[in-house]
Amino acid sequence: MTLPMFPTTVIGSWPRSNRVQKAMRDKRAGRITEEEFQAIANQAILQILNWQEEAGIDIVSDGEQRRDNFISFVAEHLNNVRMLSVSELLEYVEDKASFEEILGTLDVPAFSLSNPAAAGTISRKKPLALDDYLFLKKHTDKPVKVALPGPYLLTRAMWVEGLSMDAYPTKEDLAIDIVRVLREELEDLIAAGVEFVQFDEPVLTELVFTQKNANRTFMCGALTAKADAEEEIAFALDLMNQVTEGMLDHGTRIGVHVCRGNWSTQEDVLLRGPYHPLIPYLSKVQVDQLILEYATPRAGEIDAIRDFGGKEIGFGIVNPRTEVVETADDIVERVQEVRKYISDDKIFLNPDCGFGTFAQRPMNSDEIAVEKLKVMSEAAKKLRKSY
Repeated sequence: MTLPMFPTTVIGSWPRSNRVQKAMRDKRAGRITEEEFQAIANQAILQILNWQEEAGIDIVSDGEQRRDNFISFVAEHLNNVRMLSVSELLEYVEDKASFEEILGTLDVPAFSLSNPAAAGTISRKKPLALDDYLFLKKHTDKPVKVALPGPYLLTRAMWVEGLSMDAYPTKEDLAIDIVRVLREELEDLIAAGVEFVQFDEPVLTELVFTQKNANRTFMCGALTAKADAEEEIAFALDLMNQVTEGMLDHGTRIGVHVCRGNWSTQEDVLLRGPYHPLIPYLSKVQVDQLILEYATPRAGEIDAIRDFGGKEIGFGIVNPRTEVVETADDIVERVQEVRKYISDDKIFLNPDCGFGTFAQRPMNSDEIAVEKLKVMSEAAKKLRKSY
């Protein structure tokens, strides 16, 4: 993959139009066929690809248009996985009072959120993302990024006490099959020539930016379990390294995205804090790139980057949740800060998180998303001229 300095990319998701959302509901209800849904999704993907290319993005995605969200889509691709609404999860949660308190902090209805849960021994029914990559690659010469849920996120989300225990007595038992499924997918993607695979691990920040065993906020995979942060970080590190063992240096860049949640446009309810508590994970995880949020003050100090083991940084530089479009000069100024701690050839520019639809509501409009990508590309051009 030949890239310019300060390459620009996206996190993955893009707002789903009303037409795509309706088609998804119609497919589930049997009102349209799978082929009819795919035709509608294909049209949306090609439009999103065009917007990214016009904005000057160097590494593109399909906008995750075939997914209901960044994690629950796996239910359609795996055997023995049930899709539960978050309100249905209450039936299986031991600490119901705490769970209801979390639901009360949401600014969207609980019935509009869904979660995949292991109801038996899981295995791949069909690839998670391979077919999506192959479709997109037919229509672009640009490198493609494919996002997948990380192994810790999937393990935490899919192990539901009272539903999963017959097949998997503990979440650690489930994790063995999660790792196997993700390795199978990664092997297929690498063999197909994918340029970039990004694993999403947002629950790591829920571990360290909320008080231990208290005051949890909404995060997919954080609803069904409480855990000791240090033990869970070690567990998450081991899972990720099991997935990537032997997979690096095959021409596919592998990254892990660690954000602070993308379930609300209200900054005050989202997680905040520096990445310092996650250094034991971020410095030792075997990936090429760390994709991190730095577009808001919630991110804390940039100097944490110096301790991340010399990896590339996907530097979150625009906020997908605000209508204010950043300026290229402001972005350049922020990149100047990160250049103090990492070499120019290891700095990638991306939004903090995806622009995609959460609970049937987009984080932003298509128009604003395009404008934010354009200023990011403009900033990259300025940086290339200067350095």
